[in-house]
Amino acid sequence: MINQFRSLNPVNLIFLVVIAIILRTGVLLRLPDSSSFSLLESYTGLLINIPEDLFTPFSSVFYATVVVLIQAILLNRIVNNYNLLGKPSFMPALLYVTATALLEPFIVLNPVLIANFLVLWMIEKFMSIYRREKVLSVLFDLGMIVAAGTLIYFPFIAMLPLLWISLIIFRPFNWREWVAGLTGFITICFFVMTVYYLNGSLNDFFKTVPLVKAFHPGFHVNPYDYIVLIPVLLILVSSAFTIWHKFYRSNVHVRKAYFILLFLLLFSILSFSLSIEYEIYHFLLAIPALAIFMSHFFLNATKRWFYESVYLLLAAFIIYFQFV
Repeated sequence: MINQFRSLNPVNLIFLVVIAIILRTGVLLRLPDSSSFSLLESYTGLLINIPEDLFTPFSSVFYATVVVLIQAILLNRIVNNYNLLGKPSFMPALLYVTATALLEPFIVLNPVLIANFLVLWMIEKFMSIYRREKVLSVLFDLGMIVAAGTLIYFPFIAMLPLLWISLIIFRPFNWREWVAGLTGFITICFFVMTVYYLNGSLNDFFKTVPLVKAFHPGFHVNPYDYIVLIPVLLILVSSAFTIWHKFYRSNVHVRKAYFILLFLLLFSILSFSLSIEYEIYHFLLAIPALAIFMSHFFLNATKRWFYESVYLLLAAFIIYFQFV
């Protein structure tokens, strides 16, 4: 299976759909009786009002799967366009579809899954900074993207420092570029506040936005529910060795790209502390970067029996723990 996705073959799109369905079989066969969730933050309700009971349990899984497939193709295009893995393939798409099925909360429609469209857009923007002479417009767009993501899911605001980290990694210092991202972010905030002001409810806006919040006190984890992550950790450790082995033989842009992806992964994970109520689907924010890192191992591993077995083990764990 892995060997099939190591090439950029259009037929892989069909296999991708089939794998996405198979990896979600357990959830599809054990759908809950009802489904109620919010796709936007409460302070966005004045702009867009989406009923919490709009989707049935089946439609929630169905649309989530469609969204995942679209995002997988977009991620695959970005990785191949910027040659982040050294050769074109469908591996990032396969690993994205697989990783978004790791835990049951990932499989249903949720705000973080929608916000991942913006994460992919940010990755594409970050990758383009190195090739541009002028990046003021790119940083302004990135600031607006972060603000838009915050309207969907508040912890997305943790992506804002990535704008300046990307400038440190890719560019010499230029204060205008550092201000441009913040200006883009403030532009969206100003627009939202203006709408609230014109509706005479500006005070409600400040009451609903969690502008200041203490670090999340913690959460309870049932280790049995997360045994499925063991193959992921094995793949990540193997990927780290593979990336390190080839790191200094890669061109400068690719090396810097991996640094920004590493920071994206860290910020995505740590930003759970900004959640008012902790939800496990928060960690979907880390999946785009995670899929790229995991792809590096599967594309560069030489022993077919090993990398094929590792992927089959991962898929088996995902399906098994959906039924138990």
